[in-house]
Amino acid sequence: MAEGDRNEPINEQVVANMYSAMRNELNQIYSKITELEMDVSEHSLVINAIQPLDPSRRCYRMIGGVLVERTIKEVLPAVLRNKEGIEEVIARLNEAAERKKKEISNFEAKYKIRIRKSDGEVKDDANKKEGSSQGVLVGPAGSSE
Repeated sequence: MAEGDRNEPINEQVVANMYSAMRNELNQIYSKITELEMDVSEHSLVINAIQPLDPSRRCYRMIGGVLVERTIKEVLPAVLRNKEGIEEVIARLNEAAERKKKEISNFEAKYKIRIRKSDGEVKDDANKKEGSSQGVLVGPAGSSE
């Protein structure tokens, strides 16, 4: 422990702040992935809607906040390219999330960080509530017979 103190004079509050910042970065990556997955879903809906239509048919596309009139033949390849680009970004963000998770786990191991989980208590309370409400539902039915 003396070696760690000489190399990195960090107190518990600084470590906690660094850990919290790393967790926040990971959460931001995940939220961006979710947002981009929604965009891919929207692109897929558009592609599925316009693919079977006549390529010379008019369609409208929003480009930089401006609605532009084009043909399906012009728009479909652009939408496909955008979808592929978004999927590549999602793949890179997933890799970044994995790297950040490894960095966080290394940080946890280095500073012996353990997260207190109260999920077990919450689950036990939920199970007790479910059990008691089931007992209430079953109780009157059994007594009326």
